[in-house]
Amino acid sequence: MAAKVDVEKCTGCGNCKEVCPVEAITVEDKAKIDPDTCVDCGTCVDECPVQAISLD
Repeated sequence: MAAKVDVEKCTGCGNCKEVCPVEAITVEDKAKIDPDTCVDCGTCVDECPVQAISLD
């Protein structure tokens, strides 16, 4: 199961993209996580300043 982004909370800052070890995150206006690439490491969850990412 991949990490999920709450688009209502996401500010598009890109912090998550910078720390993703497998480059599963893209950011345009909001972050988007590729579920096929994500390894559920949780690094992005810890890095998000607005708590917009969760592991479900």
